[in-house]
Amino acid sequence: MTPQPPTVLRLTGITKRFGPVTANDAISLELRQGEVVALLGENGAGKTTLMNILFGHYVADEGTVEAFGRPLQPGDPRAALDAGIGMVHQHFTLAENLTVLENIALGTQKLFAPRLDRSAARRRILSLASDFGLAVDPNAIVAALTVGERQRVEILKALYRHARILILDEPTAVLTPAEADALFATLKLLVAQGLSVIFISHKLHEVMAVSDRVVVLRGGRLAGEKAISETNRSELATLMVAQDVHLPPIVDVAFGARLLLLDQVSTAGRVSGARLDRASLALKAGDITGLAGVSGNGQAALAALLAGTERMTAGTVELFGEKRGAWGAREALQLGIARIPEDRHAVGTIGDMSVTENVILESYRGRRFCRRGFLDWPAARAFAEGIIRDYEVKCPSPDARIRLLSGGNMQKLILGRALDPEPRVIVANQPTRGLDVGAVAYVHAQLIKARDRGAAILLISEDLEEIVALSDRICVISKGRISEPSRRGAKTIPQLGEMMAGHGLEAAHAS
Repeated sequence: MTPQPPTVLRLTGITKRFGPVTANDAISLELRQGEVVALLGENGAGKTTLMNILFGHYVADEGTVEAFGRPLQPGDPRAALDAGIGMVHQHFTLAENLTVLENIALGTQKLFAPRLDRSAARRRILSLASDFGLAVDPNAIVAALTVGERQRVEILKALYRHARILILDEPTAVLTPAEADALFATLKLLVAQGLSVIFISHKLHEVMAVSDRVVVLRGGRLAGEKAISETNRSELATLMVAQDVHLPPIVDVAFGARLLLLDQVSTAGRVSGARLDRASLALKAGDITGLAGVSGNGQAALAALLAGTERMTAGTVELFGEKRGAWGAREALQLGIARIPEDRHAVGTIGDMSVTENVILESYRGRRFCRRGFLDWPAARAFAEGIIRDYEVKCPSPDARIRLLSGGNMQKLILGRALDPEPRVIVANQPTRGLDVGAVAYVHAQLIKARDRGAAILLISEDLEEIVALSDRICVISKGRISEPSRRGAKTIPQLGEMMAGHGLEAAHAS
């Protein structure tokens, strides 16, 4: 019988409470050398809290952490780094104005070292890049790198610090399929060299493809642990949410009238950074138009333009059959254009405001929640209670600070706010990013329901599986240009991935 590889990380009986809420309840987890363990769980299951305890950002109320047979000092991030634990966050932590070399070497110099030995640092970076297939130019400015290249820099940064345990948090959320495949090839090389990996993802097909074991958390507790060879996607989804998960059926429908037309529109990119470049797009009633693209190719500019926070510099816009100039944010809402913003924390909500205050943010000036010039708090609270009930939001009360909610529940509140009253055009920008399979199914069902009642929906997503599964028509955006739409099933995921990388993209004309 082949002996088991040594255990490199052991979490035992980890419990963490925040007031009356138990985020982690006696969780134990082990990681062996050269092993990939996937950490699964619905939003609010306790994954982030567990990783924060491992890195010393939080101190557990009960339990211990051992790395390579030695106890890890609680509440000390430096101790985790010194023990050889590295983490690549979903949202990269790079200084964009510095070079690749400077980002990787930042913080590795001793306090009284006279200067960085740039030649030695460059040699080590190039050696690591060669060994693990992480091609990158040490002299390149990070701001000029693609998303995939930035992720390579993050991994190199961990390896440069001699990481022996690597934690990847939603590592493919902003990658094209080709870039994701390259990442998985790198993971195989890393594991072959003895590195151990904790892989946090909501994409079950990726978990099945790259992991040896999977650990599932639910409600702060350990719900199950399975060898990948002994489980399947359906079983894992059920473990995550304690019930069978069925994605809503999607049937083809006849499109209605054209509600929105962009014709050769360009933007300055003052608000959103990347700009549109002579982009054309038509949205029709009863239609979900999926827009696929790698982050930073103009999706944010398009969403901002439709939401009224970005101005166009060229082109024309037609809304509900009338040609018009751009509109402001308040006018967009009055016209019946709803938005589900890309960043629910920074843009979609105000963390220290209550649930009630957040759900009326985009409509408090109207008569609905206003009485004689003052806010009608009973009406506002009743509206919040209705969303909590109808959208199955797990929430202590309408008076709770919204920052205390999990990402999935926060997204449900934003969805309820956007869809009530019924808008004619919906801009859904990354509506399921970071959500578990149950929350994804719920969000999809609500969007399909809105489509079926006649709304025109623009679905902006970097998840090609979501685009292919949900969209009636699919467009691709690259460098601010939008392709001609294709019907669902007309193009394969690899073909769409090539277009996302800028190959074979034929820009659309107004139609």
